[in-house]
Amino acid sequence: MAATTPGGPPELSFPAPGRATITLVRPQHLNRLHREDLLALQAHFARLATDATLRVVVLTGKGRLFCAGFNIDQLGEGSDGTADPQLFERTVDALEALPVPTIARLNGGVFGGATDLALACDFRVGVQGMELRMPAARLGLHYYPSGLRRYVSRLGLPAAKRLFLLAETVPADELRRLGYLDVLVAPERLDAEVEALATSLLAGAPLALQGMKQSLNEVARGDVVLARLREREARCGASADLREGLAAFAEKRAPRFEGR
Repeated sequence: MAATTPGGPPELSFPAPGRATITLVRPQHLNRLHREDLLALQAHFARLATDATLRVVVLTGKGRLFCAGFNIDQLGEGSDGTADPQLFERTVDALEALPVPTIARLNGGVFGGATDLALACDFRVGVQGMELRMPAARLGLHYYPSGLRRYVSRLGLPAAKRLFLLAETVPADELRRLGYLDVLVAPERLDAEVEALATSLLAGAPLALQGMKQSLNEVARGDVVLARLREREARCGASADLREGLAAFAEKRAPRFEGR
């Protein structure tokens, strides 16, 4: 488990078997992301990507906002002073590439690059009163390619144009209508809703969940290789999990999946 020093890089914890939580912990700065935070997130994602016991990941923030985006004072800056313009993009892409399902627990507003960080998760649960704003056009920024792709593939072109080109502040109810939020709840219901979603994901067969997550993301990107999808289909078809699932269905009991 990561250190719990207040106001530092994102913390990684394992609250229960099969579960991991990553928490942004700069509440005094509205969880604004610094270079060291992005590097810490990349390290956490790399660790989780190889954890065979993992089933679901929750990403959240501490305090009244989920995240105010990237610290623009460090825009394009490398640790040695050289340009590092793809650091944020690589970090968000690593989150999207995690093999297990991910949930963004949006405890408050989402701004700038944090909008894409949440969009890279498979599910987003938000709270009433939160807002979103993507101000790239007002800063003179052309957003990075994979972020544009995520917006268009997950929200559609009209919504992506509205959020990027108009740089509007969008309220929670509208975010639910646009499909940015999967679930919108009162703040006191946030943890219960995230728990219900995580429990539902934990009930699924790991191989099927991981395989279909990868395949669906590839379809959305237009990156379909049929042989790759057939390989995942065949792996699940020959798995002990499928045999267990069919047996459990016939016996009218809950299945006991092992991810093999």
